Amino acid sequence: MTQPLLEVRGLTKSFGGVAALSDGQFTLMPGSVHALCGGNGAGKSTFLKIVMGIEQRDNGTVNVMGKAAVFSRPSDALTAGISIIEQELSPVPAMSVAENIYLGREPVGRFGRVDFRKMNRDAQALLDDLHFRISARSLMMDLTVAELQLVEIAKALSYNAEIIIMDEPTSALGEAQADELFAAIARLKAQGKGIIYVTHRLSEIFGIADRYTVFRDGRFVQSGAMADVSRERLIEMIVGRPLTEEFAKTNTPTDETVMTVTGLNSAGFVRDVSFDLRRGEILAFYGLMGSGRSEIFERLFGLLPDEGGEITLMGKRVSLAAPKQAIDAGLAFVTEDRKGSGLNLMADVRDNICMARLEDLSRAGLMSRKREASAARQMIEAFGIKTPTDRLDVSGLSGGNQQKVVLGKWFLTRPHILLLDEPTRGVDVGAKREIYRVMSEFAQGGGAVIMISSETDEVLGMADRVIVLRDGRISGEVGRSELSAAALLNLAA
Repeated sequence: MTQPLLEVRGLTKSFGGVAALSDGQFTLMPGSVHALCGGNGAGKSTFLKIVMGIEQRDNGTVNVMGKAAVFSRPSDALTAGISIIEQELSPVPAMSVAENIYLGREPVGRFGRVDFRKMNRDAQALLDDLHFRISARSLMMDLTVAELQLVEIAKALSYNAEIIIMDEPTSALGEAQADELFAAIARLKAQGKGIIYVTHRLSEIFGIADRYTVFRDGRFVQSGAMADVSRERLIEMIVGRPLTEEFAKTNTPTDETVMTVTGLNSAGFVRDVSFDLRRGEILAFYGLMGSGRSEIFERLFGLLPDEGGEITLMGKRVSLAAPKQAIDAGLAFVTEDRKGSGLNLMADVRDNICMARLEDLSRAGLMSRKREASAARQMIEAFGIKTPTDRLDVSGLSGGNQQKVVLGKWFLTRPHILLLDEPTRGVDVGAKREIYRVMSEFAQGGGAVIMISSETDEVLGMADRVIVLRDGRISGEVGRSELSAAALLNLAA
């Protein structure tokens, strides 16, 4: 039999007496993609941190290519042939792409100086081999989030590791870029590499994985071949119960127009965009990366300059030149990067929930702690945020609960229109359904939602109408009765 690249048994880890991992088991074979599945808080991140030497295990065994391994630091794992593409990006913005890829291991020439020519050449060759259309000399600060993700992928692959951990590698990628990654994964498989693939996108798991392992509540649940498990059964193992309906949609659009946008232009990204939004509706913007989807939201929320066009709310023309004006007008904006722009990771749950309503929760310029605590408690209960206390640092929550904190923050402002940019990115299927329920109930209750999603299934499942964008312009509109993946991709490409 072929020897496993990685074999883990009985892995345990506790933090402050609370078990994060009680029974971690995993086996990775050469030339395979093995999906590590589980909801937020299932223990996946703790497991991966132990394998990479970021955290130390309490008990259990880790064998790498048949040999017992104890990693006290990430460099030990890298030396042993394990690299990781982390979900949270950590680029050095002022450095070039090549410098980021080879940070800490730059090629050295004469007199101990960095050989920049060789580093740029090697980095560009790597990027070209992966079919990533990025210049090795570009500064990281000039790249899009999607391009930063591709650089992170290239960096992990530059170690020539035998075991590659990919943690939500497509979370910031459009479909075309994701296809480039999947092609690279196929080449790595052919070379005999083993890939641990972590994602909440089940369509990806069934598309590229050979095997799966499910964790739930810090424990191993089951492993098997992807060919032997159905989507419904996999969801049931992840959630712990049958999930009868993936998309919780109950809203019905009305004929009443709540927003009209005419000839919107901004910053070269948005070109002559016009649309309307109806009460009770979930409207989706769909398009490839760079199509101008997020920039429309940023313009509507006053984050990009006004370069022409009209915005009308409830029949009244408004000027949305700053976020405060947008909030006062009844708009709420959940950004695609919850950790970068949706949350203050240095603050606790209560402070994050209340930060958009400081004026309403204060008296004579001083915060009312009683009002603040009451408001936070109200949102924690409304959204089912799992936290032992509202004074826990928000960085200590799972991704799904962090997203619920962001939603709670904006619902506290009592909005009329929700702008949701990738609202379910990086959350598990159970938390996704809760977010879908919130969207649908908000619309059914008289609000209106505009959502952006890179997941075609999500758009098909939740949208009443889809506006497709290409190169900053509207390329078409599709009603719910005509919705299909083919129709959307045909207009987007």
